[in-house]
Amino acid sequence: MWISFEMVINIVMTILYGYVYLSIFTAFFIGNIRRPVGFYIMYGLHIGFTVISTGVGFFVELHLFLSQLPFVVLTILAVVLLPLTIYSKNKRENLEGQLETANERIAELIVFEERQRIARDLHDTLGQKLSMIGLKSDLASRLIERDPQQALIEIKDIRQTASIALKEVRELVSDMRTTKFEDELMRISQILKAAEMEFIFEGDKETLQVPPLVENVLSMCLKEAVNNVIKHSGATKCEIAFHQNFKEIYLVVRDNGQGITKKQAWKTGNGLKGMRERLEFINGSFKIEGEEGTTLTVSIPVAITHQKVKENLKNI
Repeated sequence: MWISFEMVINIVMTILYGYVYLSIFTAFFIGNIRRPVGFYIMYGLHIGFTVISTGVGFFVELHLFLSQLPFVVLTILAVVLLPLTIYSKNKRENLEGQLETANERIAELIVFEERQRIARDLHDTLGQKLSMIGLKSDLASRLIERDPQQALIEIKDIRQTASIALKEVRELVSDMRTTKFEDELMRISQILKAAEMEFIFEGDKETLQVPPLVENVLSMCLKEAVNNVIKHSGATKCEIAFHQNFKEIYLVVRDNGQGITKKQAWKTGNGLKGMRERLEFINGSFKIEGEEGTTLTVSIPVAITHQKVKENLKNI
């Protein structure tokens, strides 16, 4: 409204007194309009009214306008260029402010994601070891009167497991931990034995040919799956199958326990949530079936695994 009022004053003063330079002040205020639509409307109107009022002034006061013709031309150029310059400057400063805010937000998200990663790794690493310690402690307490020698062996295993857990936590904090699939299978067999479950493995672990990051994700998924079998299934047997072909990697963990309903499968806890996030990072997925016991199937496409890992690491 006030800029429109200034335009009216400019038109009157230009036609009657030749004060065309007043339009420069109006051009300055137009350049500070933030909304693009409002800016371009007022900018176009101001140029049009300035040119028209100057043309009318030549007919009304020809001698006056001819005497200051160079100044009139420079004023019209200023009316054209000044608003665009100020508007572009304000827009650039606004974008710089938004970029700074976005960078701060990205930094916060990176910290949050790193905390989430550490939380997942701690859950997957300590969960298995603490479960094993609890199972072996129960077993040792039952054997202490029947078979003291075997109970002593179990206690030594507990101490060894605690040492391994401490070592893995230190490596996790140092961001140096990479879990080998073959080593994880060995630990899985130990914890299943401690839980008095039959362990059956199908496949050739020697055929695993993937980047270390993918192998680490596969190992952590196996660890979480077996942890869930021990904690929730009530099973007496756990079967693990591993296959790799030129298209995909398959990891199947099956038990003969009480099974899981679709509703329970959707209500995933921190462990399965962390598994899903890890697999999404390398473009993998998993599904859970619970008709007879529970079957968890992890699949990772081989063809795009290397490319996907490189892209994600580059983005990080």
